[in-house]
Amino acid sequence: MRTSPLWQPSATAISNSNLSHFRDFVQQRHHIRLDDYPALYDWSVAHSELFWPALWDFAEVQAQRRWDQALLDGDKMPGARWFVGSQLNFADNLLRRRDDADALVFRNETGVSRRLNFAQLYRQVAQLAATLRQQGVVAGDRVAGFMPNLPETVVAMLACTSIGAVWSSCSPDFGIQGVLDRFGQIEPRILFCADAYLYAGKHINSLDRVGQIAAQLPSLQRIIVVPYLSPAPALRALPLAISWEQALDNEASEIVFAPLAFDHPLYIMYSSGTTGVPKCIVHSAGGTLLQHLKEHLLHGDLRNGDRIFYFTTCGWMMWNWLVSALAVGATVMLYDGSPFHPDSNILWDYCQDEGFTTFGTSAKYIAALEKAGARPGSSHNLSQLQSILSTGSPLLPESYDFVYRDIKPDIRLSSISGGTDIISCFALGNPVLPVYRGELQCRGLGMAVAIFNDVGEPVSGEKGELVCCKPFPSMPIGFWNDADGSKYQAAYFNRFANIWCHGDYAELTGHGGLIIYGRSDTVLNPGGVRIGTAEIYRQVERFAEVLESMAVGQDWQGDVRVILFVRMVAGHSLTPELEHRLRQQIREGASPRHVPAIIIEVADIPRTISGKIVELAVRNVIHGLPVKNQDALANPQALKLFENLPQLQQ
Repeated sequence: MRTSPLWQPSATAISNSNLSHFRDFVQQRHHIRLDDYPALYDWSVAHSELFWPALWDFAEVQAQRRWDQALLDGDKMPGARWFVGSQLNFADNLLRRRDDADALVFRNETGVSRRLNFAQLYRQVAQLAATLRQQGVVAGDRVAGFMPNLPETVVAMLACTSIGAVWSSCSPDFGIQGVLDRFGQIEPRILFCADAYLYAGKHINSLDRVGQIAAQLPSLQRIIVVPYLSPAPALRALPLAISWEQALDNEASEIVFAPLAFDHPLYIMYSSGTTGVPKCIVHSAGGTLLQHLKEHLLHGDLRNGDRIFYFTTCGWMMWNWLVSALAVGATVMLYDGSPFHPDSNILWDYCQDEGFTTFGTSAKYIAALEKAGARPGSSHNLSQLQSILSTGSPLLPESYDFVYRDIKPDIRLSSISGGTDIISCFALGNPVLPVYRGELQCRGLGMAVAIFNDVGEPVSGEKGELVCCKPFPSMPIGFWNDADGSKYQAAYFNRFANIWCHGDYAELTGHGGLIIYGRSDTVLNPGGVRIGTAEIYRQVERFAEVLESMAVGQDWQGDVRVILFVRMVAGHSLTPELEHRLRQQIREGASPRHVPAIIIEVADIPRTISGKIVELAVRNVIHGLPVKNQDALANPQALKLFENLPQLQQ
């Protein structure tokens, strides 16, 4: 295994980083010495009541009232309260810059491009907020977005949150039942939608579905329609609808930002919903803001004038995370469409043309880019690009090689990991630390992350459950319609008392980084030995013939046997010779325990709309169990490929 780093920051880059400036700030403020990142990290988790207020001041959080107590009941999880007595507004912090520099830049797969500067963004938010107030929207009301990743989506969210209403969104590729499973629980007063969206050369109409959705949301009082692919979409079939132009048709030029408590609800996010109706996870304005400022400023080294892109839809928490970059004065780059249409150059053309400084995507995209034979470092000028971010699933070691070989050798590659549950990350990039192959660089500041074995003991250098041992501001306020908190308690705290158990199977490395092996609930257990699915994927996806793979455990003769499904690159098939090489590579690269009992070729692999493969759903199918909520899947028809497979009866 390679032990030397793939990338190291220069001494100048380290000294100029926001993180080093913050360390100096803390040392002077508290008259302590913190020699390096590990020392700063240890201090941040040992003294969370000092760390988070220091971050607040360093990031210059805009607040109408400062706090009375930074942390109350800090020994309780859940139950801790942050910045008690403070009053702030999330939108106020994202709209603090109001000049003529780019705030939002948008492009789609057809090449259509638009931009809003900070002054224009502020003005549109003011106009829309005035209309929402006229519609009777007040703090605490829910506003929903069934929207593509457009500038108007950002404007709508900011207008909503400036009032103190709660924003919730899902992308327009959700089916009707998938939308109702989400929005039906939260009873939105206003719904934003576009007339259509783009994907892989197709224009997909949204308004027919919006009509059916609206008919089953009795709480709705107004629908606001954005003309995206049609200059004047017909609204006659939507009696509650007005156009975007009508919603901005007023002279408002100033925003009245509602002063709200730190723990006032900001967003309602949703679990994937592949095993039942999605959980509605409520996040606070202050917790989201402070956590995102930390991640953008300190871990991402983002600053005024940088240009940050993340390939995401409005149904993935990375959209919320991306938009928060406005709070540091960065330009947010938006995209709608397929990342491979008309070809694999589309996102890199955008990156080159607009001078991205940060390019964010999923691990799946990076692997697919390599399979497609793309070489962005040779085909594009990436001189402005400083960092690449990856999340959604573990980034394979081979993908690290690809990035440094074929995208850019002098780049900070940050595999990051967290989730919708915390609307942020437990493990992150770091501008002052080296990058090691296959490892996430570090645990996030203020996040008391540990790895527990099965009996709840912390371990290092061993695989186990990723946990967080202390409260942090971006913990959910709770779940919607969970008055006694029992669903919230069961989701994270039942396994280890007063400890957040995240559901990832992971390992702390000797470099202070992490390796994520997959979700705990998909860990395979043949012969009583726990195996993370990512350990198998790392070996299989070395093969150019294999497009993607999925490993599940099948109950068999009183034990569990590993079944590997492979989806092949066009023009290839699973031959006996390839199957032999796959088994040999898994045996040598992982262990004999990892070798699957059966390898089966399939035409497709089911995934959620945010692109994550769904091992649990396939496991249910092969055991004859129902998959409760197929509307949460991007390609639910793929599940039929796994029904009654004769190989699984042998």
